[in-house]
Amino acid sequence: MSALYRLIITRLDPLVPSRYQTFWNHPAGPKTVHFWAPTVKWALVIAGLADMARPPEKLSVRQSGALAATGCIWARYCLVIIPKNYYLFSVNMFLGTTGFIQLTRIYL
Repeated sequence: MSALYRLIITRLDPLVPSRYQTFWNHPAGPKTVHFWAPTVKWALVIAGLADMARPPEKLSVRQSGALAATGCIWARYCLVIIPKNYYLFSVNMFLGTTGFIQLTRIYL
């Protein structure tokens, strides 16, 4: 972990209210990459949702298929790893669902 990140976390520790301490100190909480990676991954979901406005003939089968497949594969993985990462599971489920919806639009 970078020294700057550790410094920021150290400064924020006393500011976190007691009712959020469990979340703050969780093995998949905001102090770890297990929180920030899924947070950034939501951008893929938002991009997929933005593609709903595009005509189906302009959508890529490969891209939509890749999003659907990776969403499903990684959603399963999130429930197998320790600690279980339900936040990552949720983003992957949305990613897979978005990919399948786009594939359905292309097919129809």
